[in-house]
Amino acid sequence: MLDDTDRRILRNMQAEPDLSTADLAGRAGVTPAVCWRRLEKMRESGVLIGQEAVIDWRVLGYEVEVSLRFTLDKTQRNAFDEFLVAARDVPEVIEIQTFLGRVDVRLNVLARDMAHYQELYRSRILTLPHINDIEALMHIATIKSGEGLPL
Repeated sequence: MLDDTDRRILRNMQAEPDLSTADLAGRAGVTPAVCWRRLEKMRESGVLIGQEAVIDWRVLGYEVEVSLRFTLDKTQRNAFDEFLVAARDVPEVIEIQTFLGRVDVRLNVLARDMAHYQELYRSRILTLPHINDIEALMHIATIKSGEGLPL
């Protein structure tokens, strides 16, 4: 699917996502027109699904990050769907993942401080439907973060 030129473009794009198409082309060893066509082809085929701004939420005053692992009451037919719809409505939930196994859903939650987290937990999290069990993991440090693939 991808040839060496595509991989060079993607490697350079991962390393420096702010590069202009002309600079990206230069680093990948192709012309800007070739680079642009290759990027468009990768977008159309679904290899590139978009670009996003990465915001440092700590600078915006959020000091607490908690990962909440939920086991849902699976005797209820619509438990997953109803839980996910309700969880999406909580603005402080920044990530939702579903799993097969002992844990059904994981929510990543941000709060300004512990008092804000406690209020959020009591008023929004505990009111989510079909909860059977919750495990909270307080985020301490990020050791490795990145979505770069070894291309």
